Amino acid sequence: MRRPKLSVCMIVYNQESYVEDAINGVLMQKTNFEIELIIADDCSTDKTDFKIREAIALRSSSRNIKYFRHDHNMGMMPNFIFALKRCQGQYIALCEGDDFWIDVNKLQKQVNYLDTNIDTVLCFHEVKVLMKNKKLVKDFITKVPKQYENIEDLARFGNYIHTPSVVFRNVLEEYPFEFEQVPFGDYFLYMMLAQNGKLHFMKDCMSVYRYHVGILSEMNNNDILIKSVKLYSCMISYFTDKNLKKILFEKQIGVATYYNKLINDGYRKPLIYSYRFEKLIRFLKLNYRSPKELMKKTINKLFNLKNES
Repeated sequence: MRRPKLSVCMIVYNQESYVEDAINGVLMQKTNFEIELIIADDCSTDKTDFKIREAIALRSSSRNIKYFRHDHNMGMMPNFIFALKRCQGQYIALCEGDDFWIDVNKLQKQVNYLDTNIDTVLCFHEVKVLMKNKKLVKDFITKVPKQYENIEDLARFGNYIHTPSVVFRNVLEEYPFEFEQVPFGDYFLYMMLAQNGKLHFMKDCMSVYRYHVGILSEMNNNDILIKSVKLYSCMISYFTDKNLKKILFEKQIGVATYYNKLINDGYRKPLIYSYRFEKLIRFLKLNYRSPKELMKKTINKLFNLKNES
């Protein structure tokens, strides 16, 4: 079989109410190149599997669709890596099962740009945000900075890229141990890609992100803090550039301090918790120059901190 020009990577779990929109947004695309759709269902316990099979049956002849349903729950990152490894296209587009595309020319526009700008590794665009009351609003979650094109910009300003807006070159030959350990992988993935070229932002609004539906919506401040520190620890461990490590470390301390304040404001025993968390921040600072050891010890400390909170 001829290699497709682009693969769409779609991971799903318990998204019976949304997955049809995600699939239809892919299948409606108008392109002058071949597309494959990779769907990886992480053993959903609701009617997601039925909805996927139903959507595929309606349009199966029009696209190359590969559907995988695991017989046990792998977890988000193993499922994400599983799906990415099965993408054969020159380019990969991301659309999780709770988001969807609204422009039939989205993929054609992004591939056209990447085809003619070989120094660009990733292209992303504006999105609309769908609120729980079904209203579509302008994106209030992310803000693309004036300087956004390189890896240091992405490290310094954090993740300003919405997942359903992304198309990137399929240039990563392997996924490191640290990538497997992160609680959510989109930001880490973009950072790895940014080692291979520039980022490009398109002002066309071509996707919809559902607000308060994904994994972050289920987390409290304590969970977000722990997972954010783990994410930065994994990235500090992986990247070798000293200046990049410094930027990531400063971001890690900033995020930790911010969420620590939010948690302290809501805790009944803030002094005890604050003391333990300040010990964690001191630990991060002292172990900054030994990233692999830092990552292992940080995960253990965060686990203990969570249990004691």
